Amino acid sequence: MLYNISPTTEGLLEGAKVLPEGTKEGVNDLKRTGYGGPCPPIGRHRYFHKLYALDAVLLDLKQPTKVQLEQAMKGHILAEAQLIGTYQKNL
Repeated sequence: MLYNISPTTEGLLEGAKVLPEGTKEGVNDLKRTGYGGPCPPIGRHRYFHKLYALDAVLLDLKQPTKVQLEQAMKGHILAEAQLIGTYQKNL
């Protein structure tokens, strides 16, 4: 989970070792920072990727949870987009 990504950032590469200047990280569903990839326990699962345009840069929230980040964004969301992907392990 990333926040405070500059609007001039042209792309984030998977596995990148350095985030764009000013970008902050939150705690993901795996209870850590960074990308963990899809890993459903069984069957096909949906994964939600959300992008928000805000009217302000957020304070450094020191690795917030999803709930903490959503609370900090309240009142600042100008637009949002969502991509839903699915993944299933091949056994």
